[in-house]
Amino acid sequence: MARRQGVNQELSEVLNQLWRLDTNRLKPGTDYRISLQGRAGYVAQGSHHARDRARAPLFSYVNEDKLKSIETYAHFINLLDNYEMSTGVSETVTSEELRENHLFLDAILETDVMKHAHKYLVSKGQSPSDQTQFKRQLYDIWFRLYHRDRSGGQDSCGFEHVFVGETKSGQEIMGLHNWVQFYLQEKHDHVDYKGYKARDNKDTPDEDDHVLNLQFSWKGLVKPVGGSFIGVSPEFEMALFTILFLISTEKMTSEVVKVDEYVMELVVYRHGRSIGTSFPKLLSSNNRDL
Repeated sequence: MARRQGVNQELSEVLNQLWRLDTNRLKPGTDYRISLQGRAGYVAQGSHHARDRARAPLFSYVNEDKLKSIETYAHFINLLDNYEMSTGVSETVTSEELRENHLFLDAILETDVMKHAHKYLVSKGQSPSDQTQFKRQLYDIWFRLYHRDRSGGQDSCGFEHVFVGETKSGQEIMGLHNWVQFYLQEKHDHVDYKGYKARDNKDTPDEDDHVLNLQFSWKGLVKPVGGSFIGVSPEFEMALFTILFLISTEKMTSEVVKVDEYVMELVVYRHGRSIGTSFPKLLSSNNRDL
């Protein structure tokens, strides 16, 4: 159980430094507003139905002009459009998409968040100090295509799974742990937010919380619980999960950290030299034990 796992102090310290450097994090109540509504019930994995405890969308407002004026978000949003939803459909990467992958990596490498993460990884002997080689390492971790579905071609990559989301033979939602994609999918009526996940009524999250456990359906399939950062920049998530990916070689890594006021379990699954999936799971916030 994660609850008995001690907080990893060194990792928490590094991630708090990244948190403080994340100047592109949006401000709740100002740059965006969320409406948490009801607490979601239990739903079995693979289910197509969930009682809707939230009649309205999760995001009641997002300042899209601000989003698109920040370079890393602008490139990130371009990338979200580039992926086929169904796993098992071979991705065809056009030269334009390849260019967008590189533009996104170039943009995040310019941020203080990514520079600090790079410095830390170099100090741990996990990343090359040369920026071009580090960028290649990031590309392999996040954008290298691999077979997730045994029957098909190279149909998936870490970025697509974590940030975009994909379906598995029409049965199960995989990934989609990113708030910008959640908001855009909700806006297009593809995502239906069903409510927040919490242990009991005392665990009600706040509308300015930056980490949430959510239940939602996406194109008719239910995700019983999905952990997601809210309002943080794409570079923050890329930096955090890259560090988690590189500090271990296990098939699955799980570390408990305290970042800002949030105690959470961070999880990464590897797919060879690439990320299979990665997500946060909120354990407590404001000292509310979940």
